[in-house]
Amino acid sequence: MGQILHAEIIKVMAEHQVVAEVSVVPLGTGNTSLSEYVSGCLQILKKSPSIKYELTAMGTIIEGPLDLVLDAVKEMHQVPFDKGAQRVVTTLKIDDRRDKAISISSKVKSVIEKM
Repeated sequence: MGQILHAEIIKVMAEHQVVAEVSVVPLGTGNTSLSEYVSGCLQILKKSPSIKYELTAMGTIIEGPLDLVLDAVKEMHQVPFDKGAQRVVTTLKIDDRRDKAISISSKVKSVIEKM
């Protein structure tokens, strides 16, 4: 029974997803347009099959295992530096529920159902 319980814990942890919002803002680039940097950041997310994402007007919503999300955000933070920025401000919010599974769509659905 101990092995079965251990296997179940591993399965739950492997399936555990967080929902996060990230905004990566380069400063001092000499240009007010950020789309080139946003595009570069999205390329990081695009290459990870375990991560879902939605681009919004003010940031990007990410869904996936916590470690993969954090790794992706670290890579995204580096993108503006690789494109010549000298300063980058990255804001990250993480919703990590342990009582039930969450997803981007379940969070939106929950609000819409209450309207």
